[in-house]
Amino acid sequence: MTDRLFTETLLAAVGEDLLRTRLSEDFVRADVGAAAVAPLLTFEALSDLLSTHQLEPPRLRLHRAGRPVPLGDYTTVGEASGVTRRLVRPEALYEQLRGGASLVLDGIDRLHPPIRAAADDLMRLVHERVQVNLYLIWGDSHGFDTHWDDHDTFIVQLAGTKHWQVHGQGTRPYPMKEDTDHAHRPPEGTVWEGVVHPGEVLHVPRGWWHTVTGTGGVSMHLTFGFTRATGVDWARWLVERLHDVEFARTDLPRFAAPEERRKHQHALLRHLVDLAEQHGIDDFLADRDARFPRRQSFSLPWAVDGATPGPDTVVEFTPILPAALRQEEQKVALTVAGRRYAFPQTARPLLEALVEARTLTVAELAERAGVPVDTAAALARVLVRHHLVLLR
Repeated sequence: MTDRLFTETLLAAVGEDLLRTRLSEDFVRADVGAAAVAPLLTFEALSDLLSTHQLEPPRLRLHRAGRPVPLGDYTTVGEASGVTRRLVRPEALYEQLRGGASLVLDGIDRLHPPIRAAADDLMRLVHERVQVNLYLIWGDSHGFDTHWDDHDTFIVQLAGTKHWQVHGQGTRPYPMKEDTDHAHRPPEGTVWEGVVHPGEVLHVPRGWWHTVTGTGGVSMHLTFGFTRATGVDWARWLVERLHDVEFARTDLPRFAAPEERRKHQHALLRHLVDLAEQHGIDDFLADRDARFPRRQSFSLPWAVDGATPGPDTVVEFTPILPAALRQEEQKVALTVAGRRYAFPQTARPLLEALVEARTLTVAELAERAGVPVDTAAALARVLVRHHLVLLR
């Protein structure tokens, strides 16, 4: 099941210490088995995606030997719904792939449900947003030169093989996308080198240099990328809270005497330190989780016509991360994507069942919560209008 690929299959192969000691800190290689990753994407499914979606550069693009392939070599200018677009020419795409170009498709998790399910599962594991990109190549060439990524990655090999050299951290540890220095260099030697086969998963931390080349045949892999919160993010979050401090909103004493400016600076530092002591890292991470976005998904006609779901209607909880329920006087509340929702106390067992199981039929939801089916159906009818559940 792709919706448990990381939280169950990968953890069973690597060990529970993955999150505590190895995530973002160490290169990890695991073999979860070709059968475990096969449902993610087949060549038939990929061909269907390319046929039914008007994918164009830069979302779909080709690279060869570290450089982008000129758009004119595999696309043509066309018109769709009155808008001029770059349309991929199938025969030209085939020719470029035969010549060793690497195809990159960004955000394939937004196009293909099995990959989306795996991405959601990884988000539940790492509590960060995840995007999945596809890489496809034939031959022994490479699409990109030796490089580092500004985010952590899990590489999942789907078909064929690919040769990897993982060099490790460069001269600037933990580089960031928004950084003051992007001129750092790779280290000497390699941390690991080998050929990756279908079913193998690699974890390459942010900033670790690596070189990837084809092995003569086909290679198709997915890169699950995510950016973790840093001390810089916490500091920015604290600074935003300075808006609530009256002294911080006052003008800086630009034209005052030096001693007065120093006093003003010290007072600002005291306020900032007070905020840091009042709102620690745990508060920041909890707030970050509460603002975690939902996927863009729709539940028609239920959310519009208000029809009452039947016992066999499937109810799927939309928040990706588990939602924490809070007791507020006579209400039970939860915050999803930064918005607070409050329900009668009688809804608590139903909400607890949904948070835990995520997907249940109305009848199963009623049974787990110990309430009549009509009560579960009534709550599902309310939740779907607020995009808290999908019905199907």
